Amino acid sequence: MVQTIFDHNCRTKNNEILPMGHFREKVLLIVNTASKCGFTPQFKGLETLYKNLNSRGLEILGFPCNQFGKQDPGSIENISQFCEVNYGVTFTIFNKIEVNGSDADPLFEYLKTSAPGIFGTTAIKWNFTKFLIDQTGSNIKRFAPITAPQSIEKHILALLED
Repeated sequence: MVQTIFDHNCRTKNNEILPMGHFREKVLLIVNTASKCGFTPQFKGLETLYKNLNSRGLEILGFPCNQFGKQDPGSIENISQFCEVNYGVTFTIFNKIEVNGSDADPLFEYLKTSAPGIFGTTAIKWNFTKFLIDQTGSNIKRFAPITAPQSIEKHILALLED
């Protein structure tokens, strides 16, 4: 039985398997991303958080997803390059995944059930849903797509100072 996110493995943008245990003792912000979405400019805010707080223990993990309005249709190479060129993204971008349905990535199945949305729903409603995870990998808080990255900073700082 999976107890924390550290019990999962994910595929990097280079299609290599990376155990989430690699991020043990870090504060994580996990985001399902899209490069052609109205929320795409959030990449800039996410990168700012990463640059400001990575040295203190924050890791941001982006998971491109094409399930919402077909807003991430390109290859992982194109998506990764788009993020780097247009938003200066240096945080970790993983391979494309699905977050809902029968082919949903197991990590996101775990995140959704660990931190249900409004009214207890588990489905992810749109791109840029964010999950904040503490250093133990078990305490998870969900943020809606409309939540700007800078408004999550106070929650991140609280975990980094614990």
